This record gives sequence, C-alpha cells and structure tokens, in this order.
Amino acid sequence: MKTALLLETLQNQLIRLRADAAPLMQHATLKPRFDRQLFRTRSTRMKDYLDEAQTHLDELRHAVEQEQREQVAWLAEHLVEQMTALQREIVAWPLRAWDSASPGTRKWQQKRLEHQDFERRLIEMKRSREQRLAATETLQEQQQLMREITALEERLRRCRNALEEIERVIERLTR
Repeated sequence: MKTALLLETLQNQLIRLRADAAPLMQHATLKPRFDRQLFRTRSTRMKDYLDEAQTHLDELRHAVEQEQREQVAWLAEHLVEQMTALQREIVAWPLRAWDSASPGTRKWQQKRLEHQDFERRLIEMKRSREQRLAATETLQEQQQLMREITALEERLRRCRNALEEIERVIERLTR
C-alpha cells in the first residue's frame, strides 16, 4: 500500500515536471546539462531527460512487482536525484538563455560580451605590469615585465581582431 502511494507520488511529480518543462521540451542546448552518471542520454533536449526519468519510474514499478528490494532502493534514489536535478534546471533555465543551439544573433552577442570581458581583463593586466615596471629597479625584473607586457599586447591585439570579426558577423545577421 505504502509503495503504491509512493509510486503514485513520484508519477505525479514527474507529470508536474513535464508540465513545468513544456516550453523547454524541444529546446536544445550547446552542452549537456547533467552528469553522465545522473542521465545516460547524450541528448541536450529537456524532453529526452524527462523521458529517461519516466523510463526509470517504469523500471522502478517493475522492480517493485518483482520484489527486488536492492533494485527498488537504487532506482528510487536515482529517480529522486534525477527529478531534483530536472527541477533545478527548469527553474534555472531562464538564466541560461544564452545557451541556445540556434544560430541567431544571441549567440554572437554573448560571444561579443565574453570577448569584451577578455579585453577588459587584458587591459587591466597590462596596466598592472606597466605600473610594476615603473617601480622596478632591477634589470632582470624589468626585462621580464617587458616580455609580459609584449605578450599581453599580442593577446590584446588578437582579442580585438576577434571582436571586430564578431561585430561583422552580428552586422550581417541583423541586416
């Protein structure tokens, strides 16, 4: 009796998860969202994760019918972990709007933001090395800092070139 109630509760929770995830069902992400030990599927679609959880629930029902206690315990625990992870992902999904497999401008705008952040950090690193260079007295330290500044200038140049290319792509996509 208790087991039947627990199975029904799990099924109801899975139905609720499926309803909560309805807008995301076919949305594919750039990378899988879950650890391979939690979900076997290699898909990046929410629907496939929910389908796997449903399969585990069906396996749990079968193990209960066959009175396989160890299998029941493992499947129940694993299913609860899957459902908890799915719930967290559904709640966090709006925060991951940039992680879209669609080739739209959002992806390129995200790349632009990332590269602008890289550029800002490189400028800060270069400024820091230049300040240290001004305060350094030994020739060896000055030479080391000059090499670092030169390397940072090269990285900054490459970053700016990438930013220009990203801007061109965004411009083409928004025409």
